[in-house]
Amino acid sequence: MLKKIYKFVIGPYSLILLYLMFLGMGRVQYEDNVVRMEPVLSTIWYIKETILWKDIIMIVLGNVIMFIPFGFLGWIFPGLNNLKSLLFSFLSAITIVEAFQYFTRMGIFEVDDIILNTFGVYLGWLMRKLLEDKFNHLTL
Repeated sequence: MLKKIYKFVIGPYSLILLYLMFLGMGRVQYEDNVVRMEPVLSTIWYIKETILWKDIIMIVLGNVIMFIPFGFLGWIFPGLNNLKSLLFSFLSAITIVEAFQYFTRMGIFEVDDIILNTFGVYLGWLMRKLLEDKFNHLTL
């Protein structure tokens, strides 16, 4: 049952997430193309420069939490049950999305976003494995 709900929800969820990444949350087009290639340092800088904890939590944790559902993609695509395949596929996809943000100037190409998003997928994969191990006798 849970797998059927997931199959129905993940497509619209992905579209909403893409909307947020390109147009949502008050995004405006940057004047220049921006790339932040220093892993972890740009996130530390953001935390230091941001006054409101709400903003820090929304951006930093949001970059992890919003991508947890993609750790369950093995339910739809059996080839993505394997962590290595899932992470390779996701890294390819999120790098393309970040590149589109760069080329459209509707966001910043940030290595930290890729790292945080991928960590979210990894957490989702772990959650899926825990669910399957705990409820292997039930139909998810």
